[in-house]
Amino acid sequence: MRKSVLPVGILLTMLSISSGLQAQQDTLQQLPEVVVKSYYSKASLQRVPTAVSILSPADMQLQQSVSLLPAMNMVPGVRMEERSPGSYRLSIRGSLLRSPFGIRNIKIYADDIPLTDAGGNTYLNLIDQDAISRVEILKGPDGSLFGANSGGVVRLDLAPADTSHLNVNLQGGSYGLFHGSIGWQQQWKNYQVQVFQGYQRADGYRDNTAMKRSYTQTTQRWEYKPGYALKLLAFYSDLSYRTPGGLTLAQSEANPRAARPATPTLGGAVSQKAGIYNRTFLGGLVHEAQFTPRLQHVLSVFGTNTHFENPFITNFEVRDENTGGFRTYLQWTNDPRRSSPVQWKWLNGAEWQQTTTDVINYGNKQGKRDTVQAADKLKAQQYFFFSRFQLNVNAFTFEAAASLNYYGYSYNSNGHTKVNFTPQLMPRVSMSYEFTPLVAGRLTVSRGYSPPATAEVRASNNIINTSLQPETGWNYEAGLRAFSRHRRGMLDAAFFYYQMQNAIVRRLDDNGNEFFANAGGIHQKGIEVQGMWWLLIPRNHGVLRGIKWQEGYTFSDFKFNDYISAGKNYSGNRVTGVPQHVLVSSLLWQFPADLSLYTQHSYTTSIPLNDANSESAGAYHLLQANVSWKLPLRSRCNISLRAGVDNLLDVKYSLGNDLNAMGSRFYNPAPGRNYFGGIRLQL
Repeated sequence: MRKSVLPVGILLTMLSISSGLQAQQDTLQQLPEVVVKSYYSKASLQRVPTAVSILSPADMQLQQSVSLLPAMNMVPGVRMEERSPGSYRLSIRGSLLRSPFGIRNIKIYADDIPLTDAGGNTYLNLIDQDAISRVEILKGPDGSLFGANSGGVVRLDLAPADTSHLNVNLQGGSYGLFHGSIGWQQQWKNYQVQVFQGYQRADGYRDNTAMKRSYTQTTQRWEYKPGYALKLLAFYSDLSYRTPGGLTLAQSEANPRAARPATPTLGGAVSQKAGIYNRTFLGGLVHEAQFTPRLQHVLSVFGTNTHFENPFITNFEVRDENTGGFRTYLQWTNDPRRSSPVQWKWLNGAEWQQTTTDVINYGNKQGKRDTVQAADKLKAQQYFFFSRFQLNVNAFTFEAAASLNYYGYSYNSNGHTKVNFTPQLMPRVSMSYEFTPLVAGRLTVSRGYSPPATAEVRASNNIINTSLQPETGWNYEAGLRAFSRHRRGMLDAAFFYYQMQNAIVRRLDDNGNEFFANAGGIHQKGIEVQGMWWLLIPRNHGVLRGIKWQEGYTFSDFKFNDYISAGKNYSGNRVTGVPQHVLVSSLLWQFPADLSLYTQHSYTTSIPLNDANSESAGAYHLLQANVSWKLPLRSRCNISLRAGVDNLLDVKYSLGNDLNAMGSRFYNPAPGRNYFGGIRLQL
């Protein structure tokens, strides 16, 4: 792959510092405090003793509204890929190795409702990005409140971020892109309702990459008496997208827009009409009860139904999945009405989920079902009990938390053959100390545990692998957060060492079908640094009204340990799919008349494509820019226009490599320079 060598991020940074230092600034104003919600009581980010990153509504709106990818990749330690429109992969601290597509080893929640099913799979690509107003990312194993995971936890806010009654967003772009959404909300005394509809389509850059998604959501909240509320979250998503398949390096350089070609023994992606078709309904009810100022109870019940079809090169898979579960906790605190240097909170709860999967594999005859190759019924069940105690004493914050996790599955045509794993305790101990009101250090020790997902137990080779064992390991972490006076700037640094055992890796058999195996251990050493600085505090006069600079840096020294496969020793090799260095720089320039310019540059070093480290994807630079203008209308109607360009340097790269691919078909070429524009209306 060709790579660019232009150090755009460094140039932009130097220019911005020069401009900011020369600009005359207003008297500093107090910028909003960052609040963390994931631990079920609002807390200042400064005092949270764990690694947390937040994408605010303002951060989300800086990016184009057709994909979560640009916003998520701003966060150090997070890597999101999109091999073709709609085909998401997400990893936190290198957890991508076991995800040929989709998301595994990460727990994702919307409010108190899990989007991750009992089998360990999450269909994040079902959700329209405009429906997501805020994202919180807890990095590293955190099963103390959220159950089995060793990558991390993501919490999505699907409620509206503002008080507008009506929001309409329309966007179009290169390669047949169109995205439209409309959201309406209304408040009647103690009842609030929101309805959202989104639609997106794209032809895609490569052959066989057409995508469509229709998404409908409602959130409702009824406070039927003071301190007592009932909330509803429900959505239906109909998603389809074609999958072009991987290319060799020679094929991608000859024609990067081509889909995987046919071979003498197998059809190609176009002739087999390879793709994904997913129709899912999710519904959940959350009841909140504030019995007293000191005692709160929350109960959520939820269910999901999914019909999934995947015509692939070698077969045609059909799945019907049904999930049901509940989550509940009771939180007890000291009396908030009394001012005291000692404050504490104690939370206890449980979560239970069960997912039943009926799966049938047919032959694929040019995109149509042929004869049955295999059929199975799997039932995955997991439940865990959790407890968390937090103590604040002056400048100290101390947390001790743990969950006891139970996981098992049953299989065969009747779902009666059972495999149960030994219950696992996942403790976490964290503490932080505020050296000053603006500077705090933290230490964390936690245990990760991630059982195999049902898609790994029964992979595309159609064999149920009962020998696959869970991943486990201990994570040791230290961090520092610092805010400048008036919160004009922020710096958050984390240093971690995670010793994983029984790492789950993807392998291929002689026919190109995948299966999964345990690969010994992985030692993960890393550094994550995130910073923000208002070079020019927002003001009401001058040519430049504000300049905001952000940086994110990730260093990942991840290596296999005691990994021997088919007589080959991979110990000491870099972990497949993880770049060693990633640097993301951005600048927001604010001008008169509500005009702004946003630029983002990212640099990614080479990525090993197989466990042997014999082939790697080259390093690359990406630059994107967009300009937005809020029309000066004197009414309750706000209209904003936006236009931008992605991959401004026209770099050739692959955003989503097929790891350990058969025949060295690693590459999924991403679009070159492409454009987008849109309009947003708020009433």
